[in-house]
Amino acid sequence: MEISMSNLTLFATTLCFGLVAGLCFTWGNAVTPGIGQLDDLGYLQSFQRMNRSIENPLFFAIFIGSFFIGIATIFANKGISPSHFWLILIAVIIYFLGVVLVTITGNVPLNELLDKTNLTDSGIEDLKALRERFENPWNRFHTIRIITATISFAMLIIAGINK
Repeated sequence: MEISMSNLTLFATTLCFGLVAGLCFTWGNAVTPGIGQLDDLGYLQSFQRMNRSIENPLFFAIFIGSFFIGIATIFANKGISPSHFWLILIAVIIYFLGVVLVTITGNVPLNELLDKTNLTDSGIEDLKALRERFENPWNRFHTIRIITATISFAMLIIAGINK
């Protein structure tokens, strides 16, 4: 493989999209089903703590930075074959719409709702109502992220083959 800006940016974007796809898959395949078996207080506390834990510089660098690296990849790969270029372009668009935008408009507001709630002072009915307001919508948004992150990652792999 030739070391060029187009190859380096495609590699970096593919790696970052893959990390996000893996995180989304694991979260949806193991984490949420596992904590979904907890009672309302246990579920909400677990989710609240995981959300607070995941908000760290490394996560943000990969999660949001991957989109910006994707933009650089589009520009760095303008001169490649049209089919490979379109795969990259569409992968970055899908990632933005289905991962970044869904996170910002869907998952984050739900996370903020949960974060602002003092769970230890909430009654049983309040916890049940909060979980009902949070769990299914959050999981629906997350399913979109799993699918789009995986599709975007796969498209970048294909774009990199015989580029």
